Amino acid sequence: MIVLLGVVVVILGFVTRRNPVLVVGVAGVFTGLLGGLNPLEVLAAFGRSFADSRSVTVFAVALPVIGLLERYGLREQARRLIGRLGGLSAGRFLTVYLLLRQVTAALGLTGIAGPAQTVRPLVAPMAEAAAERSAGAALPDRLREKVRSYSASADTVGLFFGEDCFIAIGSILLITGFVNSTYHQNLEPTQLAAWAIPVAVCAFLVHGARLLLLDRQLQREMALAAAEHDVPLPKETNK
Repeated sequence: MIVLLGVVVVILGFVTRRNPVLVVGVAGVFTGLLGGLNPLEVLAAFGRSFADSRSVTVFAVALPVIGLLERYGLREQARRLIGRLGGLSAGRFLTVYLLLRQVTAALGLTGIAGPAQTVRPLVAPMAEAAAERSAGAALPDRLREKVRSYSASADTVGLFFGEDCFIAIGSILLITGFVNSTYHQNLEPTQLAAWAIPVAVCAFLVHGARLLLLDRQLQREMALAAAEHDVPLPKETNK
């Protein structure tokens, strides 16, 4: 049971707001040493774990490519493209992206989009451009961050509620395996996927409505920001 002290290291690291990668690495080394492994065996265990789960970190291979594309104008081209579509607002654009993300995740295509691959270099700049075109002015920093957060939420909600509709996803297999082995049931992945479909539809309706309401929020806050800038400063009175 003494090896469970590694969990305490993780909790303390997160409570003190240390770097998560550093916290997990130190906890792993600490746990290995408590388990009776020497430093070389701990290092070998890290190497084996990385090799066995390299598919989880494959996104790191795409990061240099995305960086080069951004360096040579990917974000600017995305903004120009969305600026040419006159009737597409930020809320409508993000609703369409939410639908596409949910449908592709339901088909098992969870890796074709994501925060690093699409949201930061493409979706967020295009949503910002659509919002600026609708408002007819540049967005303040506060509203720009708001549009970016809604862009990330469209990706997260679409993936989270869409992937459970695919019977071969890890979460579905984990649930069925745990229930069948623990409670001696005969639960099939198709049963869970069938119940996940109406949940995904409800999630799309709820979050899609929030995304469509974003346009009104942006218009109202832009009007308030413009009114604040137009208010004349009080004149000083001579005593």
